Amino acid sequence: MKDLKNSMLVLLILTWGIWDNGVQAQTLPHGFPSTDRSKSTINQDWKFHLGDPEGGFYGASYDDSSWETVTLPHTLSLTSLSLDGMQDEKTQLEFHREVGWYRRQVNVPENDKKVYLEFEGAHQVTDLWVNGKHVGKHEVGGYTPFHFDITDHVEKGTSNQITLLVDNRRNEAVPPDPGPFDYVKFSGLYRDVYLVQTHSVHVGFNWESMTSGVTITTPTVDPVNRNATINVKTSVKNDLPEPVETKVLTRIIDQEGMVVMRLTQTAKIPAGQSYQYNQIGSLEDNVQLWDIDNPYLYRVNSVVVVNDQTVDYVENNLGIRKFELDPQQGFILNGKPIELIGFNRHQQYPYVGDAVPNSLHYKDMLQFKEFGFNVMRTAHYPQDDAILDACDRLGILVYEEAPSWIDMSKSPQWWENFEKAERTMIRNHRNHPSVVIWGGGINHRGYVPRVHNTAKQEDPTRLTASQGARWTGWQSSGLTDINANMLYGPFIWDRSEPMFAMEGHAGPKALAPFRADSLMTGLISWTAHAYYTFHPSHDKANDPIDRTRSGAMTIFRYPRPDLHWYKAEMKEEPFIYIPQDWTAGTDSITVFSNASEVVLYVNEKEIARKKPSQDTAFIGLHHAPFVFNDVTYEEGTLKAVAANSDGDPVSFVRRTPKKASKIVLEVDTVGRDFTADGSDILMTYAKVVDENGTVVRDYDGKVRFSVEGDASIIGDSKDINANPMFTEYGVAPALVRAGKVPGTVTIKASAKGLESGMASVQLVPNDPNWIISQAKPIYDFTSTNVDIGANDQLVQFGWKYWLGKEDETSQYEIPEFPEASVRVATASEDGIIRWLGEMNVIGKYGFVYGDGLLGIDDKGIQLTFSGLPAGTYQLKTWHHAPQSNSDEMDPNKEKLKHIRILDIPHDRSLTVKSDQSEEVVKVTEGKNMQDAKPGIATVYIKVEEGRESVVYINGHEGKGIWLNGFQLSEWFSKY
Repeated sequence: MKDLKNSMLVLLILTWGIWDNGVQAQTLPHGFPSTDRSKSTINQDWKFHLGDPEGGFYGASYDDSSWETVTLPHTLSLTSLSLDGMQDEKTQLEFHREVGWYRRQVNVPENDKKVYLEFEGAHQVTDLWVNGKHVGKHEVGGYTPFHFDITDHVEKGTSNQITLLVDNRRNEAVPPDPGPFDYVKFSGLYRDVYLVQTHSVHVGFNWESMTSGVTITTPTVDPVNRNATINVKTSVKNDLPEPVETKVLTRIIDQEGMVVMRLTQTAKIPAGQSYQYNQIGSLEDNVQLWDIDNPYLYRVNSVVVVNDQTVDYVENNLGIRKFELDPQQGFILNGKPIELIGFNRHQQYPYVGDAVPNSLHYKDMLQFKEFGFNVMRTAHYPQDDAILDACDRLGILVYEEAPSWIDMSKSPQWWENFEKAERTMIRNHRNHPSVVIWGGGINHRGYVPRVHNTAKQEDPTRLTASQGARWTGWQSSGLTDINANMLYGPFIWDRSEPMFAMEGHAGPKALAPFRADSLMTGLISWTAHAYYTFHPSHDKANDPIDRTRSGAMTIFRYPRPDLHWYKAEMKEEPFIYIPQDWTAGTDSITVFSNASEVVLYVNEKEIARKKPSQDTAFIGLHHAPFVFNDVTYEEGTLKAVAANSDGDPVSFVRRTPKKASKIVLEVDTVGRDFTADGSDILMTYAKVVDENGTVVRDYDGKVRFSVEGDASIIGDSKDINANPMFTEYGVAPALVRAGKVPGTVTIKASAKGLESGMASVQLVPNDPNWIISQAKPIYDFTSTNVDIGANDQLVQFGWKYWLGKEDETSQYEIPEFPEASVRVATASEDGIIRWLGEMNVIGKYGFVYGDGLLGIDDKGIQLTFSGLPAGTYQLKTWHHAPQSNSDEMDPNKEKLKHIRILDIPHDRSLTVKSDQSEEVVKVTEGKNMQDAKPGIATVYIKVEEGRESVVYINGHEGKGIWLNGFQLSEWFSKY
């Protein structure tokens, strides 16, 4: 039957409905609401001009045909790894301090909808003109979203001219300016842009005010009993000239698309006003908690109804989790202490700076998951929505902070903009379950009351972190919840509260003290990836080829060898790795493994066997490195074997590298598509190997990349030293940008004297309709829960009750299905049905299965359903014996009518059978079911118009048959 259910689900996921509210027909998945809302990406076909801030290029008739055509995300100019050779300073006085003009035509259908332009981010002050008229300016900063209402500025039914001036010049009032900062603030219209249309009665953008949009909280989450209370606040705007009666329907939907909760509320909204609906409900059954190992996401689908018509909707993900900071155990997620171990992350990529497509944001977090990291800090600014979505889906906790670095301006306008940026960040990301910490201070400087208070005012459900450093004097948590500091060496700490390293070194010696001390909550190392900076003192500050700084991975996201230790420390699957090359002069070998013992072989001869290192620097680690000293080098193979007690041993081999022979091309398509949208980017790695396939790490030549198909190598036509490309660790990276035509793309990597490498990938079609691309099916089935028992039964919690009496035919009218009823009877005329109303069982829903009816008939009992509408139904039946004192059945039926019902022997196993399926269920028994579940059978009924349907319940021993309650639900109509 399980396979049958899965087949039904697959079939109906492919069933489409029609969205008939727009000018052009759109398809939506089964059950998804049809509304006036539309949302489309408008990332393609922008005309771009660099510079001329006073150019006045916003005229509707201005001829921009000679401008460059670009696709978003977009940076004002591509950047070399050496920052174009520019020697700027940490305040970034010159680099990318330019403006960009962007122009585009936008078609708006003839209708009476509201029209908005939505921006996920632009660096850093943005002016908008529509059809030559100035609409407004966004000048809060470059790291948070914003929108413009252009309803009154567009002409419906025709094309409209949009002009943007995106100004990245230094601005004393816009954080993180005026600086300094240890990262580069890149430029351009670097995040997604959308055209949004809505009904005049609609849900606004979350960032408009503290109560705007949708706010989802979980006031109670019980990880022990697996239940939760969900509070959804939805603010609806009425832009009509008259008041309107409006209903909000909110549905909580599980991962199979099934509605598990429905909430409705109606209110009259005055003209030109907003009203916040406040809805609350609880989930008691099969609640799936969100955590780092099982990031289960529900959906919260909110629908606005006016005059019985669905006019608007929004949908958010919901992760049900409970977290807290315990003064002794540290960070606790769903009742279990966990150590927060991860890395800081800058959003910038090679060449394109901050103009990163969503796919690469996701890939960064997928790579975090690959190494076992469970937390990411957004250093040092709010990051793209895509990174938060990735963390939600993958199970990575997030510490997010407003844009700053060290300095705090004395300018009141700077503080106003900083606070606005912080509020926008929180409003925009408050519904993401991955976010557990907001920055409560200024990086390095420690907590700042205004920053902490703003976070708590906007979102009291999350923790705040102090953001201190020894450079400004050791501090405590102060007002914030977490004593978060930069721990790069010895520190002062009185142990009166947990210590959390928001920054620190990486690797086993750095992590060991945190593993050893429960009061050291976790370590977010600096940094995941190499990044751009004008910091004058780092070791590559004057490198003429690559000035990127730090990074457990290169800026191309290629892991440095020592990073692989984390897979041994953080992951459960067997792992082993040798970070060093096997070359002449090697006399010491380190091995990373989560095995209890490692055996080392040279040319298949065992040379050593070791336990993990006992060095005191590693105390606290789960899996310290294995260190083999006094190794004698022999050309050939070095093999490390993990001597695991369970399963086959895993091994890792290094070979002495020979002369470089060929290129092996690896294209990183794991977990993603390559989309023909003109902006998607695919990371490609050309590995230089010898005749045995061993990477030649010291190869000093360059690799040239080329493509066939609708794609290009980023930087290929620019003088930014991107193609041909040098190698690091024997690997030359390249960024391949998608074109707009789906099909096969073939990538080739070549170098002088080497056999070329080649790989092909498929460009898949792009769908600019954001709603269609994001929408998933909704199965909202009518159902009823019925508690069966005698007149004195205890009725609770929204269950309907079916009361029966001895010696009477019993029938129950089903209110959820008008004209439908169900009756119970024994299969033969000699049978007996007894009714119990007294609750006798402790446990969840004990009021249901603590009483019920007991049928006594060798041929069983049956439920006959009449008047149900034609279709398919799911029936769940409860079977529990509250108490049984005897195992012998008295054959005297008359006597069984009068003895105490709890003394009648019952069948331990039942078969529940319908016309479509059957299931054998074990009957549970006893008074204490606090930690156990009752016997529940699930069968399916197919109802034909005007015909009754019978469900048979038969015992296997001819004893009593317990039936305590049932749930009847509409189900999928096709098998």
